[in-house]
Amino acid sequence: MTGFDWETETDHTAEEHHVPADRVVAGPRDPLVRERDQLAMVLRISQAAASLDLNELIGQVAKCFQTSRWRWDYTSLFLYEPSEQGLRQHSLYATPGLIPDVSKYNGTLIPLEGSQSGQAFLTGEPSVVNSRAEYEAVISRPWAADAMKHIPATYSCCIVPLTSRDRRLGTLVSACVRDRGFDAEAVQFLRQIAHAIAPAVDNAMAYRKIDELRDRLSKEKVYFENELSAGLGEIVGSSAAMHRVLSLVQSVAATDSTVLIHGETGTGKELVARAVHQKSQRHAATFVRLNCAAIPTGLIESELFGHERGSFTGAVSQKIGRFELADGGTLFLDEIGEIPLDVQPKLLRVLQEREFERLGGSRTIKVNVRVIAATNRRLDEMVASRTFRNDLFYRLNVFPIVVPTLRERREDIPPLVRHFVDRCARRMKKSITMVPTTTLESLSRYDWPGNVRELENVIERSVILSPGPELVVPAGALDAVVMQTAPSPGPARSTAPEGGASGTPQTLADAERTFILRALEQARWVVAGRGGAAARLGLSRTTLQGRMRKLGISRPRLDREQGQKD
Repeated sequence: MTGFDWETETDHTAEEHHVPADRVVAGPRDPLVRERDQLAMVLRISQAAASLDLNELIGQVAKCFQTSRWRWDYTSLFLYEPSEQGLRQHSLYATPGLIPDVSKYNGTLIPLEGSQSGQAFLTGEPSVVNSRAEYEAVISRPWAADAMKHIPATYSCCIVPLTSRDRRLGTLVSACVRDRGFDAEAVQFLRQIAHAIAPAVDNAMAYRKIDELRDRLSKEKVYFENELSAGLGEIVGSSAAMHRVLSLVQSVAATDSTVLIHGETGTGKELVARAVHQKSQRHAATFVRLNCAAIPTGLIESELFGHERGSFTGAVSQKIGRFELADGGTLFLDEIGEIPLDVQPKLLRVLQEREFERLGGSRTIKVNVRVIAATNRRLDEMVASRTFRNDLFYRLNVFPIVVPTLRERREDIPPLVRHFVDRCARRMKKSITMVPTTTLESLSRYDWPGNVRELENVIERSVILSPGPELVVPAGALDAVVMQTAPSPGPARSTAPEGGASGTPQTLADAERTFILRALEQARWVVAGRGGAAARLGLSRTTLQGRMRKLGISRPRLDREQGQKD
């Protein structure tokens, strides 16, 4: 129905297609009246298309088509989505009872190649078909096989491009359930409507993009603030084991391959992941991290892929997931072995297809993300026990890097100690200028089950408790230690256990006894007070006295007798 010679056309349509009585509209035969009414409709559409919200704008334009005397049997907008390389459908109007319900096809993606809408979009010229046969000739397979299911026996369609400021935004589509429904004047009328809609659609799409970028930037700001407040570390160490790791980092950084970092807890897997990101071409983009073990099982999918408003109880607004936030950058998934089994197929899909849907959403989102995963668990054993998918394991394990434990690179412990001492002292505004050689040797002999994280915590505690410029590691700071310490000179030598002779390995109790004896000698056996042994060890007076009793430490007899004489 074009609005031309309406009385004749109306009879054919009502008779052949059983159009409801309220759908039969007699149009003006006078060209001047017809032109006036056409311009009035264009004006109404221009006034309706004033919203910056795209969904609201489409709704207002749809109302104009639904209430206008120029009603085509079907009208729809198809807007271009660059990331999808296709046109997204937004239905405006369909004649009730005459056209099947097309609202269920809202959001459908139409390919550019092989579709009539794609042809009009790519050429920038209107595309008109006046029969089902003409339509079938325009479209190509495999798109034709599905499209022809919805085309009636008699059919005509006009599609005009939607263009604003020399930029193609999409197409405006109108169709009739009869042949030869569109002539040159009808095409021109549709082009006028498209010209009225296009600037508003352009502004709304730009506003939506700005809103998405603003939301993304606010999220990134939170991430960067957290990164800065946490303090970015650096890889310290010159051992052969660390040289091998850094060589692997250098090799894989230039690629976009997925990296799986293995290592015990506290070995610095995140620092290795950051090094891969910083040396890659994505270094200027966001580095997003997620500890999979720290997120409740029911929320891990939302954290990874985001969710739409109302998708579950408590989802009061739309949330952007970590994959979307890391688009163009790197996503670091720590403790990947904790990913629930029901989420693993979705993770596998985004790794392979680089696309996903938000929880509760239907729109497919494409992302360009480099994934680096880390684990302290044996994923191969988890695959064997069916607690981890083997296809996901193989997809993650493209380039494995094993981070050595601290006991495997003991030569890196002294530089790490000095690094942590300097950093902690600066943060606490203290002056720690000396780390005794015996302390470094003792720390180097400890096995450090918590690796670098445990070492950093011990050093931080020691800096807090050190009263002077010399680092003092408090007694009992290490859970289990094997040390080689020379016996203390002076009277205290007589109180040392036999196993404390020079060159003999000591137990934890022996090492603690030696530290306490040294502190007592330096304090001239004064236990309490500002310069007493308790203050030097970072202990209270009662705690120190209790440990002295437990370890059998008492003031040498000669000193006691001399004190009585005095």
